[in-house]
Amino acid sequence: MEKLMILCLLCTLCIAYAIRDNVLTLNADPPIVNGLSWTFYQKSCPKLESIVKQRIDFHLKQDITQAAGLLRLHFHDCFVQGCDGSVLLDGSTSGPSEQGASPNLSLRKKAFEIITDIKSHVDKACGVVVSCADVTALAAKESVRASCVQADTPSASRTAPPSPTVYTRRRTPL
Repeated sequence: MEKLMILCLLCTLCIAYAIRDNVLTLNADPPIVNGLSWTFYQKSCPKLESIVKQRIDFHLKQDITQAAGLLRLHFHDCFVQGCDGSVLLDGSTSGPSEQGASPNLSLRKKAFEIITDIKSHVDKACGVVVSCADVTALAAKESVRASCVQADTPSASRTAPPSPTVYTRRRTPL
């Protein structure tokens, strides 16, 4: 039953992904919001998206169901005013952890580990310039891309469609 639910979620995301990439056309790209940029890390971390893609591909080859876990993690991190990476906080002396909050107790531990792995690879390549919130957003985007390809690929020779664009903005890294 869990696999069926994950497959339904991934199929829904693939449809949304196709709409976003104008494979299914509903409307043009949304207008960019003030403070966000298509190319924010182009100079400070030009390999960011390729690093995230490589790490996501690595992890999803081991367990494709982690795509749903990464998407849920991103969803739990984002509220009306944006994403801040707070869901990644695992507690401090000043208060309880975000991970320990009741809405987040069902999030996959492996999804947190994947984000930590990606962030360490990004920091090694670029220094501490990319926010945890942006890493989480890009990981969710790439996990949807990778799962759409795997769910819809009868042979390994088929290539992935281009990834949808994710707006990024530097926040204080965790």
